[in-house]
Amino acid sequence: MSNRLPPAWAKHLKTQPSARAVSPKAASPKAQPNAGPPRNQADDMLLRQALELQKAEQLPEAEELCLKVLARTPNDPLAFYILGTLGLGYDNEKALRYFARAVAEEPRNPYYHLSLGETYLKLSEFTPAIRHIQQALALKPDLVEALCALGDTYNSFDKGEMALPLFEKALKIDRDHPLARLGLPRALASLGRMDEAAVHLKEAIERRNAVPAAYSALVQTRKFTEEPPELAAILAELRDPAHGAEGAAALHHAAGKLLNDLHRYREAIDHFKQGNRARGQIFDIGSYRRWVDAMIETFTPELVASMAACGNASEAPVFVVGMPRSGTTLTEQICASHPDVHGAGELSKLRRMANGIGLAHRSEANLGKSVATITPELTEMLAAEHLAYLRERAPDSLRIIDKMPHNFELIGLVAILFPNARIIHCRRDAIDNCISCFVLQFSEAHSYSADLETLGLYYREYDRLMRHWSKVLPGRIFENQYETLIENQEEQSRRLIDYLGLPWDKACLRFFDRAGSVNTYSNWQVRQPIYKSSVKRWKNYESEIQPLIEALGDLAEV
Repeated sequence: MSNRLPPAWAKHLKTQPSARAVSPKAASPKAQPNAGPPRNQADDMLLRQALELQKAEQLPEAEELCLKVLARTPNDPLAFYILGTLGLGYDNEKALRYFARAVAEEPRNPYYHLSLGETYLKLSEFTPAIRHIQQALALKPDLVEALCALGDTYNSFDKGEMALPLFEKALKIDRDHPLARLGLPRALASLGRMDEAAVHLKEAIERRNAVPAAYSALVQTRKFTEEPPELAAILAELRDPAHGAEGAAALHHAAGKLLNDLHRYREAIDHFKQGNRARGQIFDIGSYRRWVDAMIETFTPELVASMAACGNASEAPVFVVGMPRSGTTLTEQICASHPDVHGAGELSKLRRMANGIGLAHRSEANLGKSVATITPELTEMLAAEHLAYLRERAPDSLRIIDKMPHNFELIGLVAILFPNARIIHCRRDAIDNCISCFVLQFSEAHSYSADLETLGLYYREYDRLMRHWSKVLPGRIFENQYETLIENQEEQSRRLIDYLGLPWDKACLRFFDRAGSVNTYSNWQVRQPIYKSSVKRWKNYESEIQPLIEALGDLAEV
């Protein structure tokens, strides 16, 4: 998104011409007693220019202007704040550091606390996220963005019931705020209250609030058996260029979902293709292949075995990994229905840790050198910190599941930190798995899924890396085949619970009755008993997906 400043603050900057108004202090009456000395007008002019450059996606130039201000006026909180916004979505760790400095310089500014809290939320650090967003609300109780951010945080922290009143309060303050309009039905959907969510989404559409996103969420609330009026409405919206590329992508995917439900597969795949093209994302498969080469070369069985000796012996961590849409949510729900297991959802903590060490696949760093920095002391510290992070979610559970699918890239690190951790690898028919990714409007982090050929080539790299981890940890990784789970639910569920080292509990067969939030695209499906309609679903699209099948090569079971 081109403007990463919180909406209220961005609007405030644009509409107030005076230099004094550039500071978010001016937006908060409670902040005025501690407003401090008048701001330097030359600094404010530079920061305005930085904001314009940011909106034009000229981030290095914007950063240069902020640093120029800091060279002249050290510790300028607004410069720190804008630098933080420049990092959002690109380097969230950097954003976190700058927002923290802005808060330290101006602790009574609600916007600074809000942005710091929202960044903690992006990084799955729920406790500090809640603390800072609550501080923003203490300073400015009617700040709609903060109410919605706190609602999103509770929702992500498996406390959807606590999120609902926050979104309701936000809507009372501003009936047409898109964050509130979309946030309330999202919280309802995460709790399985799909009919209520649909009512609110239809109201958002009637009031012309975030229309593409509202349609995108609405079509996910149920499976359609006959053509709804929404289909014609979505096709009409697609003719409106005002929705932009992002809106068009959402609408195309919404149309595709409806048409797929109605078994109009050729029309559906055409919309999915157009939606993915509208995203305009390109994934560098060559760079990714080189990174997989380096991971395989670096994380040898000998290296992992020797380094794991310094790891934490806890058996609490469980990592459910695999491609997205491979059955990871279903697997977590089955396991988390056991009274001794907590499903913590998709956590980004391990990825943050890996990025800090230098294992990120976007990095051109030498992986061997990065791994060499993992001393016994660092191993001990990182494992203890990660275990405390998991324990915060479930102090008494015997097993705590992190179901971030892409942790399949980091199994070597998991094995070093937690030699007794359980790793459940979810596999699914390769073509079905890839099609299921292609038809969803994933974030930019999954840009490999926007093109059929690239998606097939990416799947081959995932498969190659997983085969390597199986050699590194022979017999340690539980291979959970989706089709086997669908065919023999009880038998496979018993195997899963046995692998976790726990006694069988029949509650695991009624995973769809489990309370709590589900915050993935599967939140509707996992509240239904197991169904078989998703097996060999790709056959519906066979004539339209040849680039994918050819790219998968021998992994495609045709």
